Amino acid sequence: MRRGLATAAGALLAVAASLLTAPPPAQAEPRAASGFHVADGRLLDANGDDFVLRGVNHAHAWYPTRTPQALKDIKALGANSVRVVLATGDRWTRTTAAEVAAIITECKRDRLICVLEAHDTTGYGEQAGAASLARAVDYWIGVQDALRGQEKYVVLNLGNEPYGNSGYGAWTSDTQNAIARMRAAGFGHTLMVDAPNWGQDWSFTMRDNAGKVFAADPERNTVFSIHMYGVFDTAAEVNDYLNRFTSQKLPVVVGEFGNDHSDGNPDEDAIMAAARRLGVGYLGWSWSGNGGGVEYLDMATGFDASRLTGWGRRVFDGADGIRQTAREAGVFGSVPDDGSTGGSCAVTYRLSDWGNSFNADVTVRNTGTTAVKGWRLDFAFPGEQKLDHAWNARATQQGRQVRATNESWTETIPAGGAVSFGFNGSSIAGTNGVPASFALNGSTCTTS
Repeated sequence: MRRGLATAAGALLAVAASLLTAPPPAQAEPRAASGFHVADGRLLDANGDDFVLRGVNHAHAWYPTRTPQALKDIKALGANSVRVVLATGDRWTRTTAAEVAAIITECKRDRLICVLEAHDTTGYGEQAGAASLARAVDYWIGVQDALRGQEKYVVLNLGNEPYGNSGYGAWTSDTQNAIARMRAAGFGHTLMVDAPNWGQDWSFTMRDNAGKVFAADPERNTVFSIHMYGVFDTAAEVNDYLNRFTSQKLPVVVGEFGNDHSDGNPDEDAIMAAARRLGVGYLGWSWSGNGGGVEYLDMATGFDASRLTGWGRRVFDGADGIRQTAREAGVFGSVPDDGSTGGSCAVTYRLSDWGNSFNADVTVRNTGTTAVKGWRLDFAFPGEQKLDHAWNARATQQGRQVRATNESWTETIPAGGAVSFGFNGSSIAGTNGVPASFALNGSTCTTS
């Protein structure tokens, strides 16, 4: 997405299109559990589990002070990932290595997978001042120290929409060269590459050359990203494009999409339905801060999570939306990075029942011998209760399933210590009860 400018499609999709010209070769053996990797056309996490991106974009480059709270809010609404706009310094103020490290730390704290993207490449060849993919690689090498060892938590999106509607024939060779330089520099991360034509690939350049680009990656660890705006205004176009990748076992995600655009009206319902059916990731554009006539793409008004727009409600709460389909990455499992464990725990749940409404006070005690740093508590309501508001924890609900995660001030549960949080809610049936079981970081707790 171009900041402050409408994305130019340039042409309609052709009615007839050729099949991919180069099917991918047999998969190379991925690095053993070093991080995200591609196998059989699927994105797998470091545990070898299938991972489907379900998240939104956040414009850190233009709103850096908003990032910590934005990531917390995006997670609280159910996302498992966030695509973060960075700047190489060619068009916008450079995002430093220290900033990159801080963003990754915040993503990990919020149990979000970070997709980091260099935005200055947007519309290269057509947009004045846009940077080349080669310049984007220079940037990644320049901040490499912040990225080392983060392969389990970070996907690197080489450059946003790296060609406009001019010169896009060079996309294939330029992308191959960029991948080769990244691998030669020692990057083992999953790499994500955007389509040309302002990301919408109306020329089918990425679609028809994805096989050879994938084959050129010595790690066989590249994912392709299509941006779906006005070019993708029918279900037929959406399904045909994504099916061409998945049928060839080429990994694809919808890296950006919206519910409206100046170049046409994208079919967001078809995009989200196809993504669910095919197990394809998606990242909606964007959390907040849009300008230049595309303010309607804000999901939260003024970065306020309590003021979701219609587009925000559609993405998070609608059919095939984030709350309904997101699953947290397995790397945020029962063993935190500091080596502590979450299996020894006891939960006390005190219910104040007023029929159609209730309060619950929850105490989580660490009965183990090592501290737990960073926690999530999972449980299920026994009836038709609806969670309204939580304190001292961030809580989300999907069906009857509830997940509470720590705030910064409740992050650590000392050995032999406890943390407490609470929430209130309502009941459709006018009856409330105590959940039958609780799991801390994936391990079942005793109850009292």
